[in-house]
Amino acid sequence: MGQPDGGYDRQAAAQVLARVAGELPAAEQLPPPFELAVGLTPLAPSPGSHLTPAQLRYLNALEPCEPGQVTSATHRVQWRDSAGTTNVGHCTPTTHGAGGQSWGVLVPVAARETVLGLRRMLGADVGVRGRAAALSEWEREVLAATTTDQDPVEILHVGFETTARALVQHSWLAGQTAYRTPGELARGLQESGIFGVVANTWHWGLQSETYRRGMIPVSLEARADGGVAYTGTSRTLLRAMKDAKLAQPDQEDAGLARQYRPLRYAEVPRCLANMPVSVDGRRHTLLPAAVEVFVETFVRMLDVVRITGSPQEETTMSEVFEVPDMTCSHCTNTISGLLESHGATVDRIDLDSKQVVAAFPSAEVREQAFEAIRDQGYTVVPPAG
Repeated sequence: MGQPDGGYDRQAAAQVLARVAGELPAAEQLPPPFELAVGLTPLAPSPGSHLTPAQLRYLNALEPCEPGQVTSATHRVQWRDSAGTTNVGHCTPTTHGAGGQSWGVLVPVAARETVLGLRRMLGADVGVRGRAAALSEWEREVLAATTTDQDPVEILHVGFETTARALVQHSWLAGQTAYRTPGELARGLQESGIFGVVANTWHWGLQSETYRRGMIPVSLEARADGGVAYTGTSRTLLRAMKDAKLAQPDQEDAGLARQYRPLRYAEVPRCLANMPVSVDGRRHTLLPAAVEVFVETFVRMLDVVRITGSPQEETTMSEVFEVPDMTCSHCTNTISGLLESHGATVDRIDLDSKQVVAAFPSAEVREQAFEAIRDQGYTVVPPAG
């Protein structure tokens, strides 16, 4: 089952992940209905374009993608989830279905609550935790040599986060579909195999980077069976962007180079979770199982989450602010470097609370530094009060 020294082995790593996951159960007990207040801020496109200045700047590093191949969300949405964490995402609050309900805002909020529920499910699953703890030294070495996130349970967490991002991004394309509710959208994307296409076709980092910027570089078309698919132009574009990144990965794509450079020439990089493996004598692919758990939990969560209000954004200057989409040391290093390059002194960055404490010589410098952070795809949230 792989290399004797526990080195790079994508098939073996896929098998380890599938075995740790086992038969993923749905999050059986959802909380009673609860309300979450959201705030909406319209995005401001550049003159003569449907994209914002930051989105257009990002396209310079996204060759060969052109502005006309990108769909942008129309609003930024901000809220505190049921765990008390500040979240910032994007949405297109379109109106669909009977009664003229607007559900574009609901998708990112319910997707976040689904991720929280599934994280709790994994944390409470003694089978998953036990199988992860029982991995051999060789299996851990295979994961360390093959993957970026090396803890198998954390990889499962990331998988649910990635599925949530894919659902939210494709909700910005709802107008290109016949789906009338968020539940129909989620199930339609699942049945159409879109989540698998994202896993196999989008290059490393493309999803998280475009998600943070409220943009998606694909278009959908109807299939004869009632589902949806990427247009031929979109499929060609995604492969061209992936090939370009594989050929010349930049510093931010170090994980891409480490994972994919050992592959044989012309071998297509494939998501580990979407590789068929043998577990206990049966053929199994983790990704479809994980997507099914996510979608079914999301559909149930739609009956739990209620959206209320539209609070005003706080604009008062403060030395303490939040960057909700900070997720790793690369993020903290990027933000620290940007702040310091603008003359700010960074006192503390906390990944758990998403808080940054920094001193600015003036309000003007503060706003310039914040704009530089936003240009990198992050969101700056000033504190309330």
